[in-house]
Amino acid sequence: MKRVIALLMENQPGALSRVVGLFSQRGYNIETLIVAPTTDPTLSRLTMSTNGDEKIVQQITKQLDKLIDVVTVADLGESDFVETELMLVKLNKSSITGNEIEKFEGKVVFEDSEIINLQFVGEPDKLDKLVKELNKKEVLEIVRSGSLGISSNAKTLTINK
Repeated sequence: MKRVIALLMENQPGALSRVVGLFSQRGYNIETLIVAPTTDPTLSRLTMSTNGDEKIVQQITKQLDKLIDVVTVADLGESDFVETELMLVKLNKSSITGNEIEKFEGKVVFEDSEIINLQFVGEPDKLDKLVKELNKKEVLEIVRSGSLGISSNAKTLTINK
């Protein structure tokens, strides 16, 4: 079962490698990984997805919480949360019509006489289905951000200062 884990970690050299190392040492796979700055320049937010049952994810979050660089950890799957992903697609311009772009809910972010770059935002399952549809076109390149997630309740992934 896919799970999304978010954490705040110190914005220090080597912090990310220690988090990733924990996964590899224990034989867990990280499916997606996004690290971004927060409003606090000393902290970064890491959002990752992995596969595992509840017991495995509890073990992962406990181990992450023990890392010195990790400030706080949340398994977003413990409650309702919003998950979304960004996908950019480069196609031969002649292989797709404006109506198809609209049908697929795409946004044109670049276009010239030969190629067109489209942006799609949505849940990972929706984008997976869209990739299958787009593969019928002349796709030149696809880039996906990986899962972003935020809880849908009052609980926040922040620290009090």
